[in-house]
Amino acid sequence: MNTVTLSPKFQVVIPLAVRQAMGLEPGMRMVVSQRGKTIALVPVPTLEELKVDLKGCGSNLDDDAERF
Repeated sequence: MNTVTLSPKFQVVIPLAVRQAMGLEPGMRMVVSQRGKTIALVPVPTLEELKVDLKGCGSNLDDDAERF
């Protein structure tokens, strides 16, 4: 477990090992969410990453529409 310090501007530095393991790069956008006393930072996928994740989804939509 890593410990970080909150700066006077409420900033934190994500430890190098975590940045490398997650492939984080400067300028990446992150979603910040809060639940109770926990803060989560989740990288926002790029359009290219979304295209790869969604590849093949909906490829049969025309066929499905014709069946109905």
